[in-house]
Amino acid sequence: MPDESPSREPHCLYCERDSQQVPLLSLAYRDAEVWICPQHLPLLIHQPDTLADRLPGAEHFGAAEGH
Repeated sequence: MPDESPSREPHCLYCERDSQQVPLLSLAYRDAEVWICPQHLPLLIHQPDTLADRLPGAEHFGAAEGH
């Protein structure tokens, strides 16, 4: 899980951009808050395994089908 210390500003878990650069969507996962930008949200939906190094367990989510 990315280090989300209180002093760190929210940032996209994939590209590391912050809310000054792109809009961010907040996600609750494993009792923590993580953020992802709209550009990389499709990865979470269709290729979650590509985020496994940044979001432990994502390889087990399963991709959305039929889109």
